[in-house]
Amino acid sequence: MTLGFLAMLGEIAIFAGQVISHVFRPPFYPREFLHALMQIGWFSLPVVGLTALFTGGALALQIYAGGARFSAEAVVPAIVAIGMARELGPVLGGLMVAARVASSIAAEIGTMKVTEQIDALVTLSTHPLKYLAVPRVVAATLAVPVLVAVGDSIGIMGGWAVGVHRLGFNSAAYIKNTVDFLESWDITSGLLKGAAFGFLVALMGCYHGMNSGRGAQGVGKATKSAVVSASVLIFAANYLLTELFFS
Repeated sequence: MTLGFLAMLGEIAIFAGQVISHVFRPPFYPREFLHALMQIGWFSLPVVGLTALFTGGALALQIYAGGARFSAEAVVPAIVAIGMARELGPVLGGLMVAARVASSIAAEIGTMKVTEQIDALVTLSTHPLKYLAVPRVVAATLAVPVLVAVGDSIGIMGGWAVGVHRLGFNSAAYIKNTVDFLESWDITSGLLKGAAFGFLVALMGCYHGMNSGRGAQGVGKATKSAVVSASVLIFAANYLLTELFFS
């Protein structure tokens, strides 16, 4: 099991290196890139927005309940904003994108492999990695930070709505505390995490899709493996990046 795990890590590292090496080398496929950008970015916006909205509201309630034990209810706006920008926005946004996008990419590419469409691309002198993986990885790397920024805003708005209408905070004071305590690096670090998570999500979808087994069972296994591996890598990368950014 250990050797198999290390072998898989090596294969993923080699695959990632190949994808990165092809990003800046022609030919380019702008149509595939724009299509992937729409699928990954625009169509993921509703689920990321709803997740952030309810997370921000629940976070405000929990922080208020905990802060009330120490007469520190006033920290709710600052902690909601910092928590959403640093951690919850990037992580939950990345997980939602992983659930939606990694599975979709793995199923799509895996089906292409099963139906021998990838072999047809090779016959047409088209590099499958460059045509299928590179546009999706680049699109996810660029789209997920935008989703994270939107999710942060919606999550902070959810915390504001709960704080003002449920917990009795003054609206102007809540917004002022949010602006005063939220630093630019909190936002920037979250966006950098979003870019890393987007890269990992698309990479796992493409890797497991291209290494899918034959038949419907192979495609299903590749889809499951893509979501699981992307989710685990998001948590691992989140810890490493947090250690790097805030140590």
